[in-house]
Amino acid sequence: MNRKLRNWRSLFWVFHVAGWLALTGAMAFFYYTDEWKNDPPLIYFLYIYMVGFLFCFPLRFFYKKTGFHQRPWRTSILIGAVASFVVANLWLVVEVLSSIFIMRESEGLQNIWKLYVAAILSKVVPLLGWTSLYFGIKTWGEWKEQGERARTANALAQGAQLQMLRYQINPHFLFNAMNSIRALVDENEDKAREMITELSEFLRYSLISKDYADVPLREELEAIQYYFAIQKRRYEDKLDVRYDIQPQAAEFPVLSFLIHPLVENAIKYGMRTGPMPLIVHLAARLQDHSLVIEVRNTGKWVEPSPPESPDSLGTGTGLDNVRRRLENAFPDRHRIAIFEKDGSVHVQLTIQGQEGG
Repeated sequence: MNRKLRNWRSLFWVFHVAGWLALTGAMAFFYYTDEWKNDPPLIYFLYIYMVGFLFCFPLRFFYKKTGFHQRPWRTSILIGAVASFVVANLWLVVEVLSSIFIMRESEGLQNIWKLYVAAILSKVVPLLGWTSLYFGIKTWGEWKEQGERARTANALAQGAQLQMLRYQINPHFLFNAMNSIRALVDENEDKAREMITELSEFLRYSLISKDYADVPLREELEAIQYYFAIQKRRYEDKLDVRYDIQPQAAEFPVLSFLIHPLVENAIKYGMRTGPMPLIVHLAARLQDHSLVIEVRNTGKWVEPSPPESPDSLGTGTGLDNVRRRLENAFPDRHRIAIFEKDGSVHVQLTIQGQEGG
């Protein structure tokens, strides 16, 4: 979380503490202007308002859990009013019990309930004020956060465009593909034409897709299949590609070219670290309203290292780019897991669907 987003959250706590101090001070001044009389003692008076201050913490937890500031305004008002009334009654009960057991005032319960309306209003009003403060700062803060996220996403979309071209039109990939086509022209014209078609379809997808655009998973998979088909013609029996795609997952929206860096890495590093043939397995399924994509390849995990390192096999740039794009497109709704199991490297992406979607 950057500094700007932390600032608006700390602003709430400043107003929270300052507001209760101001309220307590004002009420103390009102009750104790007559020569600071000791009825009730000042320390007891401060204790009662400290109880109100502490009751705001479970109230805040309730508001966060219900997300009441994101609901229709009529519903938000109703939730805020009912919650404030309930907490005010709890606060009043604590005051009554404290009067009986701490102040030893046996008539405390009777006196307070006689003046119930006035007593409950004296507690509902500050709690409603606190609720309004929470609602206002929370709404304003999320608006600022969304604006910041939109600016960050736009900056990444522009700044990462050249970096994305590295995955969309990899020069080495194009060079090898063109050489393979050249070799096929004399050997088998039909296969050469098929490869040209596959390459053109792959390039078409890479050029029309945008870094920030959502596409159905099926379109992303079609481009991946063209990529695998070209690589298969290059490596022939050294590459074995397997698919396990659940039909229900095909329409789930994903970022364009999200999977490509993963399959590119699977071939690149799998060829260097694993036995032949290299087996690459691409799977996608829906699980608990979430999309789970797994790219698995035989071989070993290669730890990222600086590009200037003499024994560098990979810099981790592609995976880092995937992480950044997911963070901006699906904040708090995604997970990346990387692990080795049974001689294979597993990269698993989980993207949660929108609630109610």
